Amino acid sequence: MTIFPDIVTRAEWQKARAELLIQEKDLTRARDRVNEARRRLPMVRVSDDYRFFGPHGAVTLGDLFDGRDQLIVHHFMFAPDWETPCPSCSSAADGIAGLRLLHARNTTLVAVSRAAYPRIAAIQQRMGWTFPWYSSDGESFNRDHLATRDDGEWPGISVFLRAGDEVFHTYSTYLRGIEEFHNQYPYLDLTALGRQEHWEKPHGRATPLGRQVGGPGMRLPDEY
Repeated sequence: MTIFPDIVTRAEWQKARAELLIQEKDLTRARDRVNEARRRLPMVRVSDDYRFFGPHGAVTLGDLFDGRDQLIVHHFMFAPDWETPCPSCSSAADGIAGLRLLHARNTTLVAVSRAAYPRIAAIQQRMGWTFPWYSSDGESFNRDHLATRDDGEWPGISVFLRAGDEVFHTYSTYLRGIEEFHNQYPYLDLTALGRQEHWEKPHGRATPLGRQVGGPGMRLPDEY
């Protein structure tokens, strides 16, 4: 039986909402502190001559910046021997819309996978995705940035900064570190039924769909 929230008066709801707002403001301040600490991380000079393959052939890591100072790379799980990409990574990709606001802040976003570029291009066309997506086939880029490990492929995001002709690695995060980019989670977290995953409380609120990252119900976005 579905357990819906209590039904109360508008005044009672406003009181409960005000109490929750205190926690939300604490979370916002905590996030600001973490973001500041992230900006203070040291960085590592990237000296490897990586090559990536896209619609116009081979390009360098510096080329991926597309003339901007910052670069965000989605490590998109799509191994060379896979027929299709990771459904969880695809859920993040399906949420990447226009990049104009990132570009206005001097930041470029691309996806990088180890699959050969023709296979990437075919999936990109099938899904209607327009963000830049490159192949690192044959390169050590994914392994060097810990997105390919001995136990397989990991979803992640790496961030780079360009200063003149030099490129620096400033940040990476993996697994739940990128979950807000999956499955429209920030929107679902605002709802009464939440993400509809088995671990959420209150238990029994919604039937788990198995569509969590890596879950058995995950599909490529056009297969739902």
